[in-house]
Amino acid sequence: MILDLAADSPFSIHTLPYGVFRPSATEPARVGVAIGTAVLDLAALAATGHFDGPALRGGNVFALPSLNAFMALGRPAWDEARGRVQTLLAPGLNGRPLAPGVAEALRPIDCVELLLPAAIGDYTDFYSSREHATNVGSMFRGPDQALLPNWLHLPVAYHGRAGTVVRSGAEIIRPRGQMLPPGAPTPVFGPTAELDFELEVGFFAGPGNRPGEPISIRSAANHIFGLVLVNDWSARDIQRWEYRPLGPFLSKNFATTISPWVVPLAALEPFRRPGPPQSPEPLDYLRDDSDWAFDIHLAATLQSEAMRLAGMPPLVITRTNFRHLYWSMPQQLAHHTINGCAVRPGDLLASGTISGPMPDSRGSLLELTWGGAQPLELPTGETRRFLEDGDRLALTGWCQGDGYQVGFGEAAATVRAANR
Repeated sequence: MILDLAADSPFSIHTLPYGVFRPSATEPARVGVAIGTAVLDLAALAATGHFDGPALRGGNVFALPSLNAFMALGRPAWDEARGRVQTLLAPGLNGRPLAPGVAEALRPIDCVELLLPAAIGDYTDFYSSREHATNVGSMFRGPDQALLPNWLHLPVAYHGRAGTVVRSGAEIIRPRGQMLPPGAPTPVFGPTAELDFELEVGFFAGPGNRPGEPISIRSAANHIFGLVLVNDWSARDIQRWEYRPLGPFLSKNFATTISPWVVPLAALEPFRRPGPPQSPEPLDYLRDDSDWAFDIHLAATLQSEAMRLAGMPPLVITRTNFRHLYWSMPQQLAHHTINGCAVRPGDLLASGTISGPMPDSRGSLLELTWGGAQPLELPTGETRRFLEDGDRLALTGWCQGDGYQVGFGEAAATVRAANR
């Protein structure tokens, strides 16, 4: 098989993201790496002795249906595996033939079933974009109380529902719940009329920590395995009624979509940037002088059912960047564990909605339409305050290198009508 490594391929030799796939309905799931338009079967390579280094212990972790065991091995194993895969694929960069065993381990990506990359034990969603928090706070509480007093001192978060994290492509059923119509004295029950997306990036935890032993901000990099795109779907009308005093519940826990490919932290090193200035200065356990922002371009597209039927391409409705996040991943992880909370391999920690400083860089429809007051216009003449049944919402992300990309693929789903 010939490697397809076009300059605009999201899965270049610089990316090498990990995922879990099933080659066919009769074969067990295993770990692979995306390269161009193919998946490299790491389980097949491990079975023939290609991962015999000390950190990987023979590579039997790749024959499992999740990345959790590989994540648990830590950075020495991650670096060893990445280096070995780069060596095995290097001949293909110059048009030379790959070794027979390597060529046989390549499978067309369109011919395999992609699964969730990890067995997610816990899922935490942060609220780390200052622009997003300011926009939403202004709508919910007014501009004078947009940021609550704690927001500039700690990474605000809530615990999500790991059991409803789904892979890209899984349909989203419109949720039902209680809502309080404007001016009404009592709530009503029914399907949400304000279904929204949230453009986020999440990271999977690596080895983790024991209860009572926090992860320091200086050691956080050893516990960040890799990043995925995250869409934490939201029902805004349900959220407005339920979120006081304990935060969102049914408005968030019905579904969270993630991309199937986990981009390792090592692939993002060339794209490190300084983060936004933090004032007031964080407390000591959150203080870090390292550059932990990354120049990751992010976009969301919307395609209505009418657009699909008319053969119209998806409409880009927002463009933003991961570097806008106020609170970094190490700060999120350090704060999450400072009280002794245990984080385990495969736990997912998401950034919260990532919005930029401009109106067209907002990461949710709530912000893009300013609570529905400024609807989006679609090429068909349709308008959108929030998502309608049949809409397909897709998130994409990529880093642009010199003649290559480090891509995240896609986190996409189509909205279906509420169950009766």
